[in-house]
Amino acid sequence: MPALLDTITPTEHDRQFASEGSRVLSRFMSNHETVRLHATEPDTEIVLPDAVVRLLRDVMSHLAEGQSVTVVPRRAELSTIEAADLLGVSRPHLVKLLDSGQIACRRVGEHRRIPLDDLLRYREENKAKRLDVIAELQAQAQELNMGY
Repeated sequence: MPALLDTITPTEHDRQFASEGSRVLSRFMSNHETVRLHATEPDTEIVLPDAVVRLLRDVMSHLAEGQSVTVVPRRAELSTIEAADLLGVSRPHLVKLLDSGQIACRRVGEHRRIPLDDLLRYREENKAKRLDVIAELQAQAQELNMGY
């Protein structure tokens, strides 16, 4: 089994194959066709579930754009460094969020472990709050005839 946060960083060669692969998978998805993975030795064929095809297409699209990709199970627990990276914040800021109870965590000895589901929930709630503030500011700007 690969490491929990095994990140794939594409080479130029990977980007080319990923670009073509994502286009082909998109065509299969739009035509609602079954995708089969065929290995020549030994002669084996695997039918890929639709969810796996969508995931592969998304991963390949990101790789084609030169972005690194990490696949993590939803029930995973992250270290504070991994969680801070995912949120795009510093580790000390993340620790403040954990200590204030804004994000759940558990302790393993001296280390904190953050459930990925809780981290993603916090990120979505934080994003929604920011969008609400932006909408409120836009409404105020329109009321005051500021902007276009």
